[in-house]
Amino acid sequence: MMRLWLLFTPVVFFAGWIPIVSAAPEKVGFLVVAPDRGFLGNQEIRSLVDEFKKSYPAALGLVGRDYTGVEGEYAAYLTRAAQELKQAGATEIVAIPLFLSEADSLLKRVKPLVPAYTGGLPLRWAPAMGQDYLTGQIILDRVEALSERPESERLILVGTGATDDASDKALKADLDKLLAYVKRYKTFRDAEVVIYYDREAKEAEQKNKEIKAHLLSQMAKQGRTLLVPAFIGPKFDHAMSLTSWLDSEFKQTQVIYKPNELLPHPNALFWLKKTANRETPAAAGEIGVVIMPHGSTQPWNDAVETTIKPLMAKYPIEMAYGMGDPQIIQEAVSRLEQRGIRRVVFVRMYALDHQMKPLTDYILGLSDHPPVAGHGGGHDHHAAAPHQVRTAALFSTFGGYEQNPDIAQVLHKRIAELSKDPASETVLLLAHGEATDEGNDKWLAVMNQNIDRLRQDPHCAKLKTVKALTVREDWPKQREKAVAEVRAAIEEAGKHGRVLVIANRLYGSGPYKKMLHGLTYEINEKGLVDPVLTRWLEDGLTRMTAELATSKNQQSAYVHP
Repeated sequence: MMRLWLLFTPVVFFAGWIPIVSAAPEKVGFLVVAPDRGFLGNQEIRSLVDEFKKSYPAALGLVGRDYTGVEGEYAAYLTRAAQELKQAGATEIVAIPLFLSEADSLLKRVKPLVPAYTGGLPLRWAPAMGQDYLTGQIILDRVEALSERPESERLILVGTGATDDASDKALKADLDKLLAYVKRYKTFRDAEVVIYYDREAKEAEQKNKEIKAHLLSQMAKQGRTLLVPAFIGPKFDHAMSLTSWLDSEFKQTQVIYKPNELLPHPNALFWLKKTANRETPAAAGEIGVVIMPHGSTQPWNDAVETTIKPLMAKYPIEMAYGMGDPQIIQEAVSRLEQRGIRRVVFVRMYALDHQMKPLTDYILGLSDHPPVAGHGGGHDHHAAAPHQVRTAALFSTFGGYEQNPDIAQVLHKRIAELSKDPASETVLLLAHGEATDEGNDKWLAVMNQNIDRLRQDPHCAKLKTVKALTVREDWPKQREKAVAEVRAAIEEAGKHGRVLVIANRLYGSGPYKKMLHGLTYEINEKGLVDPVLTRWLEDGLTRMTAELATSKNQQSAYVHP
């Protein structure tokens, strides 16, 4: 029986970006450089690349561990792939390494020589697979397929390809980053990474014996042990594969194991497409929009959508109501992708530009850091991190409609609809508010800027007082004090004239009437829904789509702890 561990190819998981040329391409072709894994493994790779080729000009170039240079037997595969791209009209080639890391020993040998096969076309390399959070999701899926009660389990990720102590440490450090990604979502009793040595390594036999002994000792401990492959290994058939060998090594133990390595997995195609999207400008009709208002009952939603409806004919738009619900956002993004969208403008239709930004940036893969607790972040730090979208789309975002100076025009309308004798009237702009004093003060500062703009109008300049207040309605401790201050302001102002309360929120007056029960005042509860919001949306979309259409997107793709 073949000793399949002898087929180990050094595999590591994170790579840097090495631009070779900076000239803007007329047409990019994608050369997928992948390891020769044998019959079954290569079928998986070809199926993946064939799907990729349905949407992008691409070709597959296989390379094996016996690669000997420009005159070797694998040269034909690379030359043929480059010629295929050239015949398809490519004027520049982006090589996508279907490897987990630039440090893979095979990739390191092949990479300097690939320009020899391109027939003079300029070449640059995209990052390897392990840099993207989509790869972390693959590992997480493999773990979730095995795990039942993580708090009582130990998780071991198995990598391959060490050649010496230095590479062992480097590989382990990279896999530790993938392990850290998993730990954002699950807390295990113990979790670690082990790296098997490549067969050509000087001390491979002894080192691998030590690794096996260590694994057996871990498996003998109390509790379930999960063994999860984290590599792209040889797969000649179902029996002659690296995962099958690993299964046979620990067959007589109590280890929980399934022979599922990184491929095949849907995220691999997402990663290829996402890489291609980063390397090419968007074509007409490839930019879509997801708009995320807070959402409420149907009248609230209908009112908000009146501001969006005029833009529907110009942009493919999907709604994602809620406070950063990952599933709703995923569904909206997926619907756009099904319509051929490759870049998405994500609009946080919230009052201030920082609200929901930490949460949605993480969900969209624009941030590597799960949000901390708080209404603006929208995430409980005691809970698992929110799931990130599985998509090839690239994102740009904006938010903060109340920071639009023209909101003062809407407030002027709302005041004018109630005002009769401005000199005897006190106007209170009443907003939702935030949990932290810092966030609440920012909101009040924006409202006060709008008050300054209001005061430039002759009618509003005559008003006795215009004051900004918040009720901090979602946080009982802060709310009690804030509502007491609002009630006191209304009672005091009511002694000297009329009190007009303007609902400084998107639509309606929320809980204001209940909070202010028993007081004498008049309220305009129409909110800020107005054609001004349509213009704010259109201005933002015009700006963001222009940026997406004319420049490459450099959004974060890294898997960090």
